Amino acid sequence: EPDVFTSAKALGGGVPIGAMMARGEAASVFGPGDHASTYGGNPLACAAGLAVAEYLSEHDVLANVQARGEQLMAGLADIATRYPTVLGEARGWGLLRGVPIKEDAGCTAAELVGDAMGEGLLLVAAGPTVVRFVPPLVVTEEEVTEAMVRFEKVIAKRVESSS
Repeated sequence: EPDVFTSAKALGGGVPIGAMMARGEAASVFGPGDHASTYGGNPLACAAGLAVAEYLSEHDVLANVQARGEQLMAGLADIATRYPTVLGEARGWGLLRGVPIKEDAGCTAAELVGDAMGEGLLLVAAGPTVVRFVPPLVVTEEEVTEAMVRFEKVIAKRVESSS
């Protein structure tokens, strides 16, 4: 288990906020007044952080992340099986997944991301050879299914155009 854990970005649901939690010896490093923050103690940011924490807890978002992450991984593995000359084995954790593009695929991750955008699917290139999927924590089963349909369409078009 970590001694220090930090969180930001999603913690405030779009409102700037950050937090640091520590245990053991690490918890005694900072005392009251030792560290300042632009957003520290801001009532709006704290209210947003509390609202996000309540939503995550009351709607069992973690269970959705686990289920949709498994669905995403299985979908990417399925597509990679059908296009083994283009895609490698997907990797990642939860809803943060990356699929490597094979060296002889004839395209880069950025090109596939551009193609996906044309299909209404927002992805991220993680370097020249990995396409990253980063859906929201509240993504639905139907949305992941649709993302896989659109991503496979992108790959199929690339394969057809190189034939």
